[in-house]
Amino acid sequence: MRNLVVLALAGLVAQLVDGALGMGYGVTSSTLLLAGGLGPAAASAAVHFSEIGTSLVSGVSHHTLGNTDWRVVGTLAVPGFVGAFAGATFLVSLDAAVAVPVVAGLLLVLGGYVTWRFLAAGPRRLQFRPRPGARFLVPMGLFAGALDAVGGGGWGPVGTTTLLSSGRLEPRKVIGSVDTAEFVVSVGGSLGFLVALGSQGVSWPFVAALMVGGGLAAPIAALVVRHLPARILGVSAGGLIVLTNTNTIAHYLGASGVTVGLLASVVFTVWVLWVAWAVKLEQEAGGELPGGRPPGRVQAQRSGPGKGATPPPDGRVSGSTI
Repeated sequence: MRNLVVLALAGLVAQLVDGALGMGYGVTSSTLLLAGGLGPAAASAAVHFSEIGTSLVSGVSHHTLGNTDWRVVGTLAVPGFVGAFAGATFLVSLDAAVAVPVVAGLLLVLGGYVTWRFLAAGPRRLQFRPRPGARFLVPMGLFAGALDAVGGGGWGPVGTTTLLSSGRLEPRKVIGSVDTAEFVVSVGGSLGFLVALGSQGVSWPFVAALMVGGGLAAPIAALVVRHLPARILGVSAGGLIVLTNTNTIAHYLGASGVTVGLLASVVFTVWVLWVAWAVKLEQEAGGELPGGRPPGRVQAQRSGPGKGATPPPDGRVSGSTI
């Protein structure tokens, strides 16, 4: 019983991070289950079955708060389902030991790139190009879905990172859309595990514990995404990508526990500084932070010329395209 309570709390924390930053639930939960003695296939199966419930609650919450782009969700969901089903079915025969560090290295670079794009814009309002099309989303969905099933996590890290780095969608829409599409991906992975393992190969008490904890956290995370400025969300997600994948690569290279801990501490400190910088830039740009009001000068610009407001020469508010 104690283990189930711990798993429920872990599911709550993992979903809080995943729902707010678009990644973290699968990797965190799988790590705990593997440490508890479950095999890779059984651990990934438990995570995917629990994600059916948590991602459903998360998707409804994101949709209610306007964080979802349904064209992106619809395009991502089907290839994600196919990739997850295939990855789950062939998990036993696939060698993830080689693929994981390669993908981690790629995500590490993309995470740094995401952070740089949101910080390099300077104290200006952020603008985003039109949403990506099917030629971009379909292969990404296939790859992310397959990696998610094989590694017990990967849909969020690959999907969120790739969409953020493209600059084609604002961060809250990226996170909300990726989290919503994850429901279909979880169903695909779960069906694949049923085919490969049978119902006896799934630890249902672990599934229930993770689902309860994650379901409680999902609405809170969606609320955070709705109200946090795009720049801060982007930098927060980018820093998490760098931190988690640095840790993955360090473990793969055989670094000692002390070395991994020190490296993680350094990266975490840099991440905090990045977020603080993003907050400062957002304040300079006149962005409205939770609990605060935008400066009067910027508010006057946004509401148009009026009493006491001097419009720019060309009538537009300057911005920076991400």
